Amino acid sequence: MPDQKQVLVENAKLIFRNFEGREAQFNSEGDRNFSLVLDKALAEQMKAEGWRVKQLRAREEDEEGDYHIKVIVNYKKGRPPQVVLVTNQGKKRTELGPDEVGILDLADIKNVDLIINGFWSDMNGGGYSAYLKTIFVTINEDPLQLKYADMEDSELTSIMDDDAFTVGVNDS
Repeated sequence: MPDQKQVLVENAKLIFRNFEGREAQFNSEGDRNFSLVLDKALAEQMKAEGWRVKQLRAREEDEEGDYHIKVIVNYKKGRPPQVVLVTNQGKKRTELGPDEVGILDLADIKNVDLIINGFWSDMNGGGYSAYLKTIFVTINEDPLQLKYADMEDSELTSIMDDDAFTVGVNDS
């Protein structure tokens, strides 16, 4: 069996995000994954090493389709991945667990840095399957998110729970 492989990709592009593990046309319920877009040089290098690299169909006739690899986000067995959400203009880091990681499916992503581990499998002709080890996801924040970034969640909750807080209520 070949050795375990590891790849670091900075400023990565993610497609087909399904961190939540929802059932879809090409996904069974509970299977968390995404595809990592690879530049041609890295794709060719990984393919030569035995990784399961695929290529999308080209959008235009004179273009080449993007290369990508499916990355499994495994919380079922073994060591879970480290998933970190970076906010407040890079000043705040929040670790996401299996119950929160689904928010990345709809996040407006600014930057992604990640490490994937490759584990050899003899299934389907053999090759390395990619598993997420570590990911740091920086999101784009709108002006209101930045304005209220320093406010504790409990502060907002206590305001909303206050009986005196009513908006647009007409008692007549």
